Amino acid sequence: MNSHYSVMKEEAIDLLEINKDGIYVDGTLGRGGHSSEIIKRLDRGHLYAFDLDAEAIEICRQTMDSEKCTFIHANYAEMKNFVPQADGILLDLGVSSPQFDNAERGFSYRYDASLDMRMDQTAEKTAAKLVNEADEAELLRIFRNYGEVPFASRIVSNILKRRAEKPIETTFELVDVIKMSLPPKELAKKGHPAKQCFQALRIAVNDELTSLETFLNDLPDLLKINGVAVVITFHSLEDRLVKNRFKELSTVRVDKRIALRPEEIPQPNYILPEHKVRPSAKELDENHRSHSAILRVIKRVG
Repeated sequence: MNSHYSVMKEEAIDLLEINKDGIYVDGTLGRGGHSSEIIKRLDRGHLYAFDLDAEAIEICRQTMDSEKCTFIHANYAEMKNFVPQADGILLDLGVSSPQFDNAERGFSYRYDASLDMRMDQTAEKTAAKLVNEADEAELLRIFRNYGEVPFASRIVSNILKRRAEKPIETTFELVDVIKMSLPPKELAKKGHPAKQCFQALRIAVNDELTSLETFLNDLPDLLKINGVAVVITFHSLEDRLVKNRFKELSTVRVDKRIALRPEEIPQPNYILPEHKVRPSAKELDENHRSHSAILRVIKRVG
């Protein structure tokens, strides 16, 4: 598997309808796969590239055209504070493959490492801090709301017991607590038993859903007329937020009790060029991490 595989790159770039002199934003730079393709299509245009990971920005500075790109070490939720209205915005959410594959970052339940999970290494809140300091109600909220974790009560109860003896400091220590909390039938299911707990903690550590909600609320101020926003999500919590907000923006509510001539019917300011896009069979064969990806696109027309 290519650790730098950019999910649905061709589809995303095509849907952005890139104007060679336009302003574009990549809210999740990663290793620059999408950004590099945008820059190739720019003449006098400019790209603003955001990432919480300073290492990712430094790597991309060395390989991308810095005259056409401004790198910003910040959360994409702060976009309106840094960039003018854009012709196109791209978000490829979740954790990049290099972050997952770097054991020291603590994102993966498959490597034994410090329980970290920070996208921004300068941030104070780590997964270990949450696991060892959050109270029972907060841990239950995180696991249920962000991971839809089965047997969350039992897992949290065992976390509280274990951390009373000694802090839970590594990924494998947490995996051990999760596994001992689950019945044999649950452990026998396909997939890793810690996947949902790790997802939930990662979302909480990085305030991922809050960032997405902020961006979606700001979207009308971020896009020019005829501007396009493309968002790639990797789990139902993210996709639900995007789908509902895009539907809200593209729907015009008319009082059916009032008779209107066709030309009087208000038109939406936003349209959905595609319902949703899934990875091609070729991509799924080349990159298993694309499996859960959903791409949604919205265009401002008025």
